[in-house]
Amino acid sequence: MKKILALILSLAMLTAMTMSLASCNAEDESVDVGIVLPTKEEPRWLQDEASFKDALDKAGFTSEVLFSQGKSDVELSNVEALLEKNIKVLVICAQDATAAGAAVNKAKAAGVKVVCYDRLITGTDAVDYYVTFNSFSVGVAQGQFLIDAYKDKTGVPLYIYSGAVTDNNAFIFFAGAWSVLNKAVADGQFVVQNCTAIADYSGKALDAEKDHDTLSKILGTITTDWNFNTAKSLAEGNLVAADASAKGDVAILAPNDGTARAIADAFTADADIKSYVITGQDAEMASLKYIQDGKQSMTVFKNTATLATSTCDLVSALLKDETPEAVATYNNQAKDVPSTDVAVTVVDKDKLAELIADGTFEQSKIDAAK
Repeated sequence: MKKILALILSLAMLTAMTMSLASCNAEDESVDVGIVLPTKEEPRWLQDEASFKDALDKAGFTSEVLFSQGKSDVELSNVEALLEKNIKVLVICAQDATAAGAAVNKAKAAGVKVVCYDRLITGTDAVDYYVTFNSFSVGVAQGQFLIDAYKDKTGVPLYIYSGAVTDNNAFIFFAGAWSVLNKAVADGQFVVQNCTAIADYSGKALDAEKDHDTLSKILGTITTDWNFNTAKSLAEGNLVAADASAKGDVAILAPNDGTARAIADAFTADADIKSYVITGQDAEMASLKYIQDGKQSMTVFKNTATLATSTCDLVSALLKDETPEAVATYNNQAKDVPSTDVAVTVVDKDKLAELIADGTFEQSKIDAAK
């Protein structure tokens, strides 16, 4: 009888220990902040990953970063996997502004705060905050750079390209650029060569929210889909369709660095192109090398470390049940989303030299870029 009691007691103790270990393991698997980024294939998002991990670790929060690899179904699976780890805050840079609604709706149902990172998710009230660079000012900087580059010139051929129509930021970038370029087109400084859909909007600004349908039609004819190969093929097709009078010295509105390099390669290969001025954004190392080599004219530097820090500050407030400070709101077609905007910097060849000198960028990394 004593042996049986001892055995029962031992089993009870073993069960308790097992449950305790299981509980500890569950706690070990818990994560404070879940982060979902679009893809590992673009250097920009790897920079963001590193910035997030550094900022959140220093702030004392556990985090996990997952990549959606350009697929909305993977994005949804990533969010579901993070919810299983009991995250308290979800930071998500959407692959598709509309499709991501399904993922954040699940997060909201689980009581998780949702922070849109750099790209606003549309059509859902499950979004709590939006942290971004001022996307409109990015576009303005790109457009103004082209205007300044061809000051006192008229009839300059202008080729315009956009990001993906599934990305709300692409609309804002383009609206920002067109807010200044439309006047330059109306005044005859530029002649748009590759987008008949925008002909009726010479001298007219377009609003990313109010004119969304109109912009969707326009961007649909010039979208790179944020894809390098698509951008190069589109540019090559535009050049094949253009005659010599639409070439010579040209201006090119490219939406980001990756597409800028691809488009620049296409224009460089055309014998009728004498010179070009081309925009970009993200300050990717490969594009900084292009700028030094004279193959890209500018980029808009969005310091991801600063953006991650701003996001971390916002996340910290949420985890402490505080109300984060917002400086603006963005309408996502379902609500006005409180936002924190981060300033951007225009980088041309001269500015790049300054940023290398002050240690912001390392020449060795630029030289090693491909």
